[in-house]
Amino acid sequence: MQLQAAKRPRVLTVSELNGRLRSNLERDFASVWVAGEISSLRRPASGHLYFRLKDDDCQIAAVLFRGNQRRVRFQPRDGMAVLVRGRVSIYDARGDLQLYVDAMEPDGVGSAQLALQQLKEKLAAEGLFDDARKRALPAWPNVVGVVTARSGAAIHDIVTTLRARMPQVRVVLRPVTVQGKGAAADIAAALRDFAEHGGADVLIVGRGGGSADDLDAFNDERVARAIARSPVPVVSAVGHEIDFTVADLVADLRVATPTAAAAAVTPDLRELQAAARRSFYSLIVAMDSVVARNRERLAGVGRRVRDPRQTIRAQRLRIDELGERGRRATESMVRLSRERARRGAERLHALSPLAVLQRGYAIARRPEDNMVVRSASELEPNQRLELLFGQGRATVRVEESEG
Repeated sequence: MQLQAAKRPRVLTVSELNGRLRSNLERDFASVWVAGEISSLRRPASGHLYFRLKDDDCQIAAVLFRGNQRRVRFQPRDGMAVLVRGRVSIYDARGDLQLYVDAMEPDGVGSAQLALQQLKEKLAAEGLFDDARKRALPAWPNVVGVVTARSGAAIHDIVTTLRARMPQVRVVLRPVTVQGKGAAADIAAALRDFAEHGGADVLIVGRGGGSADDLDAFNDERVARAIARSPVPVVSAVGHEIDFTVADLVADLRVATPTAAAAAVTPDLRELQAAARRSFYSLIVAMDSVVARNRERLAGVGRRVRDPRQTIRAQRLRIDELGERGRRATESMVRLSRERARRGAERLHALSPLAVLQRGYAIARRPEDNMVVRSASELEPNQRLELLFGQGRATVRVEESEG
C-alpha cells in the first residue's frame, strides 16, 4: 500500500524506537526486585557477569557489572535461586530487553551464610582442611606467638595460663583488631609478620567469645590462607562453641578458648615435677626390692660355694703336678727329636755325592754348561772335560771315547 505524503504518519527509526522503549522501561522499572534461577552464566575477560534469569515459563537476559559485584558476598552459579534488584532497559545495539542488576541475594538463605558455605567448599577442595597437612605442636616451645587484641580477655587468659604452666616460656604478642571493618586484613598481616620474621615456635590466633557476626574476621579467606602458609603450627582459639570458623578448620589444632590454647601449646611443669617425684619414689622402691633379692640370692650361693682358699690350694697342687708331667714329656720329646735328627743326617750323608767322591769316584762335566756327563756316547774326541774329585778338580781332554 502506497502512503500519500499528506496522510503519512510520523515514521520512527529503529534507534528512536529503541530509545523511546528504553526511556519508558527505565521510568516504569527503574528499580525492581525479581526472583528467578540463574542459567547460562558466563564471565568474559571484562569481568562482568552475563546470565539469564528464568522461571518455569519465561526468561530475561541480565548483566551484573564488575563494579557492582563487590556488594555480592557469594559466588553466583548456574541453577542458583536468587533475588536480584535492578533496572529494566533495552540494549540499543541489538534491541534486546535486559535486566541491569545492581544487587543480588540468594533466595531462601542469607548471603553471608551462602558465602561462608562456598568458601568452606572451595578451601576443602584445595585440601586446606585435610588432616594429613596438620602439624604436631612442639613439645617444649621457647617462644609462643599470639595474634589477638591487646586489651581483650584473651591475651590475659593466655599469658596467665602460660606463666602458671611453663614460666620460662617467652610470649610475643602481635596486637590486632579482632572484629569489625579491617579486622580480617589485620589478622592476616599479623600472621604474615610472624611468617616473615620468625621467632615463634607455635602461634595462637583467636579472641574471646562473641556472636556469629563478631567472628566474621575468622571466616575470611585471607585469614585462612595466612594460617595455611604459616611455617610453624597454628592453634585457633576462637571462643565460639556452636560452630567451627574457617580459621578453626585450617589451623593445625582447634580449641574452644584462649585458655585451652595456652594449655595445648605448653606442658604443665607442675604436673611434670609431680610425675618425676612419683617416678623417683617408684625407682627407689624398685631398687630396694632388687637389692634385697640379690642379697638373698648371694646368701644362697654362698651356702653352696666352698671356701675359695681350699679351691686355690687344690689348684696349686694340680698345677705343680701338671708342670712336672709336662717337663718330663718335654725332655723325652727333645731326646727323641735329637735321635731322629742324627739318623736323618747319617742317611743324607750316605746319599750325598760328596760322600761317593770320598770313596775314590769322580764326576765328569762339560765346562761350557756345567752339565754332568752320564755316558761316553755324549763325548767327542778332543773335547775338554772337568773332573771333580773328593779333593779338588782337574781339566782333561778326550782322546778317544767308546760306549
